[in-house]
Amino acid sequence: MTVQVLPAVGRYDDFVEVVGVKKPGGSGCWCMAYRDSRVPNEERAQYMRDECAQEPGPGVLAYVDDEVAGWSSVAPRSSYRRLMRSRTIPFVDDRDAWSVVCFVVRPRFRGRGLMHDLLAGAVAHAAASGAQVVEGYPVDVGEGDRVDLISGYVGTRRLFEAAGFTRAAETTGHSGGRPRVLIRRELGT
Repeated sequence: MTVQVLPAVGRYDDFVEVVGVKKPGGSGCWCMAYRDSRVPNEERAQYMRDECAQEPGPGVLAYVDDEVAGWSSVAPRSSYRRLMRSRTIPFVDDRDAWSVVCFVVRPRFRGRGLMHDLLAGAVAHAAASGAQVVEGYPVDVGEGDRVDLISGYVGTRRLFEAAGFTRAAETTGHSGGRPRVLIRRELGT
């Protein structure tokens, strides 16, 4: 299995394959929950098309043997309206950290560890774009505990720690009833 993680810039159709709503008239996240959930459903596709058309783009895509398999949203925290106004996710300092806010892996590619690849690719993309620090807001679960698909979209503390992140702050946020932590990784300047 060959895995490659690439920025979503110029890859809108692949983004749609992973995250987009396929049913005509259907609604869905379109990865807008953190960006700006005020954008009406019928305008979300165009919003993300525009994001995928310009640097640094809205995130990264994972490809398995050249087939799009997963997505991770990573961008400067300042580009996520929900994070800028959050009452549950604190700011650690005044730097504009890059935030990894979600992961999506297509069903037939699950169970292969692609979230690890996506996170590594998100960090590499942030670093290549000049980020000083990358942070995430994963659920904090005990050893051996499994996370359900719905609340696991933010990742787990163990996933981020395996990628060199360390706990930076407590939050009052939850996903699926589980506590979330703010976890960071400093990048060389």
